Amino acid sequence: MRKPKETISILIVDDEEIMRDSCSRILVKEGYRVATADRGEGALEKFDQAAYDLVLLDLKMPGMGGIDTLSRLKEMDAEVTILIMTGYPSIETAVKAIKLGAYDYITKPFAPDVLRFAVNRALERKTLVIENHHLRQQLKAKQETDVIIGESEAMRSIYEMVRRTAPTDSTVLITGESGTGKELIARAMHHYSQREEREFVTVDCSALVETLLESELFGHVKGSFTGAIQAKYGSFELANGGTFFFDEIGNLSMDTQSKLLRVIQEKEIKPVGGEKTIRVDVRIIAATNQDLRQAIAKKTFREDLYYRLNVVPIHIPPLREHKEDMPLLVKHFLKKYSKKREVPVTHLESDVMKLLMEYDWPGNIRELENAIERALILEDGDTLPPGCFSWFVGERKREIKAGDHKIYSLAELEKTHIQRVLDETGGHKIRAAQLLGIDRKTLYQKIKRYGIK
Repeated sequence: MRKPKETISILIVDDEEIMRDSCSRILVKEGYRVATADRGEGALEKFDQAAYDLVLLDLKMPGMGGIDTLSRLKEMDAEVTILIMTGYPSIETAVKAIKLGAYDYITKPFAPDVLRFAVNRALERKTLVIENHHLRQQLKAKQETDVIIGESEAMRSIYEMVRRTAPTDSTVLITGESGTGKELIARAMHHYSQREEREFVTVDCSALVETLLESELFGHVKGSFTGAIQAKYGSFELANGGTFFFDEIGNLSMDTQSKLLRVIQEKEIKPVGGEKTIRVDVRIIAATNQDLRQAIAKKTFREDLYYRLNVVPIHIPPLREHKEDMPLLVKHFLKKYSKKREVPVTHLESDVMKLLMEYDWPGNIRELENAIERALILEDGDTLPPGCFSWFVGERKREIKAGDHKIYSLAELEKTHIQRVLDETGGHKIRAAQLLGIDRKTLYQKIKRYGIK
């Protein structure tokens, strides 16, 4: 919501007295608070002494010109909204000013209605910037509810690695099974780095079509291929100054790996179909659930890229290897998903935690989270009974006990569990992947590996 007009301050900067006076009268009549300056130097002094919601800036002035004044104002407040005033011969310069951060320009001479309309639009933009800032803060607070949970020795070791590595710009390779929380670790690295205020851009290499991946990463110029009806910024440009997270990097083709290696080495990209290179400053964090050394041996992953990425290796163990963290994780997910319920769940029946601890969780923490969310949907009371988890844990337990006491391998258990979830979802693979806490491509790979029909 926009501020009341009487609280909005506008600074008019123009060396022509008649222009300052006429603009001032129009805007004061509209109800705004107005200050004026006849030089760029004077504008900087006033801007240093008070906050302004909008600056009307003439480009052609003696002494410090409009472009230099614009640059200095932006250094003082990167979010300041600046509206350029220019004569027809200076439109090219006005366009340059917009590239430097001005919001828009109006050409002299202009009618009062043109000024009112331009100021109104510029202030709407200012309101939008503030609202977006608040939204980012809210999203940040929301994201911080998805924190890394665990007090086991394995997790404490990871926390220490994050603490030491986050402030650096070193490339990080996070390994671990699907659902272990690799992206949470990457976000924590970004949050505690000097790049925290810039973008954290994620690309899921398993979710993008290979033919479009290069355009997604590097952007493209208009007409570079069929369907490229306009130029597109790539994810690297969007992440400039921030952190770039490659999820499931083992799924990149050898050709794309080669281009990524060049980005890491040269710190520059070339859009698809473009001739000019663009300098980029990004910190790269990559994650994979694959054994990249095996991929190197199979010649599906570049060894030189592996060593570029593996400067700081962080391995996240599967949940079955740090089950002592289960009570904390369950408590966290109960709190997270109880928020919207009229009857929040505050207790587990006595056998539930034992039941959860006996299961190996092939989908790891993501599968546990999905199971807790599902249980809260099914249960109306404030206590979760064992029956909420019988659809995958209880039945598995009974099936194994009813057998011939054979010791089952994890692969056999995983195959049977995936088949049961597919049966539960009627063969709906996307939903099955969600319930298992793995991505769709990983599910397809497992179905193929185990010969599941």
